[in-house]
Amino acid sequence: MTSNSSSAPSATSATVSTSTRRTVRPPTLRTRSLQDPASRSAFTRLVRMAITVDGQGPFNDQALLDAESGARRLDFIVELQESPSAAEHLVGAAILGTDELELVIDPEWRGSGYGRAAVAELIADASPGLKAWSHGDHPAARALASRFGFTPIRTLLQLRMPLAGSPNSAPVFDSFRPGTDDVEWVALNARIFASHPEQGSITVDDLHRRRAEPWFQNDDFLIARDEEGRMVGYNWLKIEGDLGEIYVIGVEAPGRGLGKSLMLAGLERMRARGCSTAALFVEADNEPAVHLYRSLGFSDHTIDVQYQLGA
Repeated sequence: MTSNSSSAPSATSATVSTSTRRTVRPPTLRTRSLQDPASRSAFTRLVRMAITVDGQGPFNDQALLDAESGARRLDFIVELQESPSAAEHLVGAAILGTDELELVIDPEWRGSGYGRAAVAELIADASPGLKAWSHGDHPAARALASRFGFTPIRTLLQLRMPLAGSPNSAPVFDSFRPGTDDVEWVALNARIFASHPEQGSITVDDLHRRRAEPWFQNDDFLIARDEEGRMVGYNWLKIEGDLGEIYVIGVEAPGRGLGKSLMLAGLERMRARGCSTAALFVEADNEPAVHLYRSLGFSDHTIDVQYQLGA
């Protein structure tokens, strides 16, 4: 729960504010749509401000896609004005789903009580089990979690490594074929991540929304096939500027070296695209995967913690 957050009731901010402001009047929540240009502009500014201060985004990709489509509710946290005709003052935003909340407070207004007031209202009718992420495991998020009865249940590591040198030879894999591979990939992904609460539930529509993102390229989505042409693994890359992310990687039969081959191919693809740094997220308790990534040169960058209400 960070007033910048990852995947849980992100309740507080990514950093502890030194602001001396105090809330004189409680904030109000206004439901907004990203289809409205003015709301989108205000939301984009808020997210960019948080990224500038925190070094990472306050919302995960699925939350943003769901807010875009209307699958989750987007609430603006607005400072009440004395005059009813005065313009709204946006101090934060929350994305709320059936069992997940993410929230961010404008860095300028952190430490003023808006996070506490907003979380109190947002969880007023929530059932135990509501989840929230703290991106960066920030002290303010931990304080909010404790205040409202959230307990840490998952730890997600973000690892990074420098990509020095020119591209080298690496295993060659097919590229994803939109419209042809969609259904097969979703089925494979569901099998590989059957026990994963977010990744394993991705649908064809979710895939299509990700394919519509400006960063998506077919050749950055590496597909491994067996002798019969059946899809058995993949390494999906998300490349933005000089940062390349292993967006998601999976193999149907681990322990045979395919995962490492896909990793090496993905890293070489990033080098070829001009990336200087590679990043990935991995569950802290996934010891085989963590061991593989560290053996390739990845090291700790940030830690995200997921909280659960009443756990």
